[in-house]
Amino acid sequence: VQLQASGGGLVQAGGSLRLSCAASGRTFSNWRMGWFRQAPAEEREFVAAINWNSGNTYYTDSAKGRFTISRDHAKNIVYLQMNGLKPGDTAVYYCAAQYPMDRPLIASAYGYWGQGTLVTVSS
Repeated sequence: VQLQASGGGLVQAGGSLRLSCAASGRTFSNWRMGWFRQAPAEEREFVAAINWNSGNTYYTDSAKGRFTISRDHAKNIVYLQMNGLKPGDTAVYYCAAQYPMDRPLIASAYGYWGQGTLVTVSS
C-alpha cells in the first residue's frame, strides 16, 4: 500500500486548500482512510477519517464545519477540503490507511502512512 499526499501550501487565514491522498497497491474496500496533522513540537493529532465503502465520516471538533473529507472510488483518492483556515491549522498533514477498521481517531490504529504535506496558514 502506498499513500501519496499533496496539495499543501501557504495560504492566508480564512483561505482554503484541498489536500489529496492518492492510494495505490490494492483495492480499499472495507478500509478506513484518515487525515492527521502534526505541528512543530506537538503530537500527531486526528483530523478526519472516512470509511471507504460506506462513506461514514469522523471529524475532530476543530474540523467540524470547516473541513470535509471525501473519496473518489474511481481514482482511489481521498480529499480533505479545508475552508476557513486558521493559523492554528498550520502543520504537516498526513494521510493514513487502516485495515481492518479499528479506532478511527487513534494514530497507532493506522498501519499505513503517506509522507505528509505542509500547510502553512498566515495571519
